[in-house]
Parts: sequence; C-alpha cells; structure tokens
Amino acid sequence: MNLFNVYPLYKVTPVKAQDCFVWGNNGEKYLDLYGGHGVISVGHTHPDYVAKLKNQLDAIGFYSNAIQNPIQVELAKKLGDVSGYTNYDLFLCNSGAEANENALKLASFHTGKSRVISFHNSFHGRTSAAVAVTDNEKINAPINKQQTVTFLPLNDTTAVEKELKKEDVCAVIIEGIQGVGGLDEGTTAFFKVLESLCDKYNVILILDEIQSGYGRTGKFFAHQYHNIKPDIITIAKGMGNGFPIGGVLISPKLEASFGLLGTTFGGNHLACAAAISVLEIIEKEKLVENSTVIGTYFEEQIKTIPQVKLHKGKGLMTGIEFDFEVGELRKKLIYEYHIFTGGAMNKKLLRILPPLTVTKEHVDTFINALKEILDQ
Repeated sequence: MNLFNVYPLYKVTPVKAQDCFVWGNNGEKYLDLYGGHGVISVGHTHPDYVAKLKNQLDAIGFYSNAIQNPIQVELAKKLGDVSGYTNYDLFLCNSGAEANENALKLASFHTGKSRVISFHNSFHGRTSAAVAVTDNEKINAPINKQQTVTFLPLNDTTAVEKELKKEDVCAVIIEGIQGVGGLDEGTTAFFKVLESLCDKYNVILILDEIQSGYGRTGKFFAHQYHNIKPDIITIAKGMGNGFPIGGVLISPKLEASFGLLGTTFGGNHLACAAAISVLEIIEKEKLVENSTVIGTYFEEQIKTIPQVKLHKGKGLMTGIEFDFEVGELRKKLIYEYHIFTGGAMNKKLLRILPPLTVTKEHVDTFINALKEILDQ
C-alpha cells in the first residue's frame, strides 16, 4: 500500500527534536520557526511534557467517555483559570476541524437556523461544515457546498448587519487573526460591533482561536486584545504541543443535553495529560509574556530589512510580506540555511509560527540568513 499523495513534501526527514530545533536523518540541524503549522507551543520534547505523558501512559492511556475521567475536569479547570474563561464549559475533541464542526453544530442547535457568515480568506478546517465556511473553492467538494455560507469582507460591519437582518443566520465564525489566509485581522472596532450585532440578532459568535490562541499573540487568545467575549471559542494546535487534541469553550447561554455532542477519542487520558502539561509549562515559563517580548524584538529587527514591504500579525503569530512570491525564498531557508518557515494563501507572505520558547538569538539567526539571501 502507498500513501495517498496529497502533500507536496520538502526533502527533509525529521528524526529528533528539542525545543526550537529539529534534526534530520542525515544529522543536519534545523531551526524550527514554524512549529508544524503552529502546533509546537512549549518546545519540542520539553522534559516536563515528556515525563507527564510517560507517567500517564504507565497508568492508563485511554478509555471512553462513558466513565468518569477526573483528568478532563482538571484540564477544564486549569484552562479556565489560565484563559480567564472560568464560567465557560469545555467540550473536548481531537482537532481544530472537529472543534469548529461542533461549534457550528451547537450554534445551529441553539438558534434553529443554518446559514453561517464567514470572511474572505478564512480557514476553519477540512471537514464538512468547517470546510464549507473556509474561503477556498479548491478544497470544497460538492458535498460540502450543500452548506449555506455567506463570505464577507473583514471590517465591513454594514455588510454583516445587512445579512443578519435576514434572520436566517445561526453563527458568525471568525479567526482571532487569520492564519492560512495571510495574517489579516479585524480591528477592535469591528470585533466590538460584531459582538453587539450577534447579540442583537440572536446569532452565535464563534471565535476560531485554533492557531491564534494559547499565548501565541501575546495574550492567551487574540480576541482578548479587543475586550470582547464570544459565545464559543475553538482551540487545538498549541493545546497539546503535538498530541492531537481540540476543544470548544462554550458560553453559559448554550445549554448541554445528553447526546447533543459526542466523541470516541476526544478528551482521552493521554491527550488531557499533554494539554495539562502545556498549560503548566506556559505558566511556569511565562511563555505568553515571552510571545510579546520576542514578537516585539522580531518586528524591530524586520524593520532593518528594506525588502520587507509589510509586517503582519501579533506576537509569535507573525508574517513578512514582500513584493515577490516567497516559494523560492522558503526553499533557500530550508535547504541552504536549515530554517523552517511557513507560507500562506498570500503567496508573497512568509509566515513565522515558532515555539513560544523562541529566543532573541533564534530571531537573529533568521534575520541574518534572510539578509544574506535577499542581498544575493
């Protein structure tokens, strides 16, 4: 049997990783400034994280959600305390797509409606409803297009209210900062009006913090820059530092009932152990604060490169836009300078999503490499 060939692959085979570095099978060492799409939050193979998982595996790795699981309760309490959402409930699943799928389902159950408002260049996952609210025609199959979705420009409150007035919308879903789309974001004024309009028209506001959450932007959630409280928040990526886990934070206005949502693997013992360890490390090592410090330093250093046309994002969810497509630049960074970076739907944008443990020295390594390439 062969693998289903759906990924264009770089010729790198990681076999070992530690903190912000990855080693290939030929012994080459890479600086990881992409974290596997922003998944690595507390650094590769952090010793506390590894120990927590090993200890949990020695005890029990999995049982279904038909039994008591105190580790889920511990995770929910810890997440509430760290994020500031102590009065929200937590539903656990396995990925960001699942988190958004369940969030949209909850919104439809709650309102009795089905149309969704999403935004241009959005990305919310590849499953049924999640991909339908993703603004990418190429990855939407005919079966996904049965969903009724309206895509609007960011920061256009008039367009949003025009659609909400039709009274058939169950949810508005928006990223705290767009990831795959290219690091565009709503203004504070837009987010505040969005919150108000959703409340006015009985529409559920879903904040997709799958990439922008977990301290990456300098606050635990990116939307906390705007002083709003959405009805639902979806999380994944940095939540497990590589162990598959996702979650849905749910406002008290949405009531639970038996059978409303469900999952086989979601919230299993190993996943919860990983997620608890991540939160403990984030607190202990002050990684949210580090995101702000290193993000500011990164922005300062980027300003010394004249070829950069625009800096986008916040903290350690950051992007550099040029007046040329960055595909060849990324290849040079990987193959000649051994530095992992990311791309986006915006082909002129270099996306940087390092572990939150990244240092100024790591930034300097990248800046020096970038200058050398651009001056060639």
